[in-house]
Amino acid sequence: MSIKSYLSILLASATIYIPQIALEAAQLAPNVLFIAVDDLKPMIGAYGDRTILTPQIDRLAARGTTFLNNHCQVAVCGPSRASLLTGLRPDTTQVYDLKTKMRDIHPDILTLPQHFKNNGYETVGMGKIFDPRCVDGRQYQDRPSWSVPFMYHYGKVESAAGFVNTKTIEWFRSQKDANGKAIPEWNIKGIPPVEGSEAVPDNAYSDGAMAEAAVEWIDKLAGADKPYFLAVGFHKPHLPFVAPKKYWDLYERDQFNVAAYQTAPAGTPEFTLQPGYEIRGKYDVPRQGTFPDDLQLELIHGYHACVSYIDAQIGKLLDALEASGEADNTIIVLWGDHGWHLGDHSMWCKHSVYEQATRSPLILVAPEQQQRGSFVQSPTEFTDLFPTLCDLAGLEHPEVLEGISLSSLLDEPEGRVRNVAMSQYARKAGRHDLVGYSFRSHRFRYTEWRIATGPGKKGDGPVYARELYDYVLDPLETRNLIEDLSNSRQLKQMEFEAKTLLEANGIMTVR
Repeated sequence: MSIKSYLSILLASATIYIPQIALEAAQLAPNVLFIAVDDLKPMIGAYGDRTILTPQIDRLAARGTTFLNNHCQVAVCGPSRASLLTGLRPDTTQVYDLKTKMRDIHPDILTLPQHFKNNGYETVGMGKIFDPRCVDGRQYQDRPSWSVPFMYHYGKVESAAGFVNTKTIEWFRSQKDANGKAIPEWNIKGIPPVEGSEAVPDNAYSDGAMAEAAVEWIDKLAGADKPYFLAVGFHKPHLPFVAPKKYWDLYERDQFNVAAYQTAPAGTPEFTLQPGYEIRGKYDVPRQGTFPDDLQLELIHGYHACVSYIDAQIGKLLDALEASGEADNTIIVLWGDHGWHLGDHSMWCKHSVYEQATRSPLILVAPEQQQRGSFVQSPTEFTDLFPTLCDLAGLEHPEVLEGISLSSLLDEPEGRVRNVAMSQYARKAGRHDLVGYSFRSHRFRYTEWRIATGPGKKGDGPVYARELYDYVLDPLETRNLIEDLSNSRQLKQMEFEAKTLLEANGIMTVR
């Protein structure tokens, strides 16, 4: 018998024992372990990667459902997290960048942890859950969302950039600008010296220390009168690629290859790409052009090391959950806020509507699911997570949500809840401000670059350019097929899906 069915019988037979029934209901409600990983692309063993070492994430996937065709709504931290944590699209939250605070625009916006708190959960957050620049800062990370004060940094780290080696910290702090003033660590142009080769324990860096703190919270919350929603947000593999030496030593440099296709797709306007400004503006890399192969391989190696470091921290959480006795009554969700370019199309970091930026990991484990170790191929998106967790926890959906629950797919992984997943990103082309609305089906990606005509960053004007890619015949996005398939049934279907979603999003589809 399901938890929901049991609760229905209890409530139907209730007379004067309401407090006891409420206590039993609270004890039966599932906990939620909510794990966020910054800049984690689906370069994970469970997603088919045969080089990366992620045994703990793979262990989690074996217990639940892996969404292979999941996509973020904007491939940059703040807007992506605001969308996921409210179940609303970026044109609704109006968070498009890393400086807009969502409650400045929508003071009464409802977040996912806030909804659980309002329904009797103890909500505890640590690390990076929201992007602090889009809420009320690192100290609070959206105060209405949490039952206890938010916890951001842990451990021995003495620098904002996450470095532990004293030589590195001293070097960074010695750097001055042209006027002799100290340069903030995040803005120094250089690769951290010696960092990444230090034989230090996991907790020498903030993510390792945070994992230890999360383990303590799992033990503290277990068996309490309230169910809990524990959100743990890891910072790596975000730049810079620093991790204890043992994780670098898991790999040999000759295991890696540079991206196979490093030019713009044929037939695609140049404005659709991005120059990798996040890495070029802060680190000792060429300011333009393709990176040398040895530098590309070093960066790819560093990304792998950081992912394996975070994988080990996730394993500590899973072990603690099992030791607490609560694993069988806990929903577990693991997500990365967007993908990451590792040299494809000569792009690095995120900030695009191409596959390597929008495709994002999502793994769900639910206590009552019957299918374990399953994979969903149909398209899903991060707006879908809010209603999904409501379903799995037996909570009502807030009416404003724009996502679709994925709960049915846990036991029917061959099913489908949507035909396309929608992402977007802004660009400039000459005097035009553009928004690229991109739609990913099981096989194709169709993108409309629309002119933004009014205030804000909504692409509410006419179409400026279009793209179409076929991931069965061209998984590397080497050629824009929009002219080749201009009269095809496949393109017309993608145009229909785009029109449907854009109009639902308040955007008229006038060409």
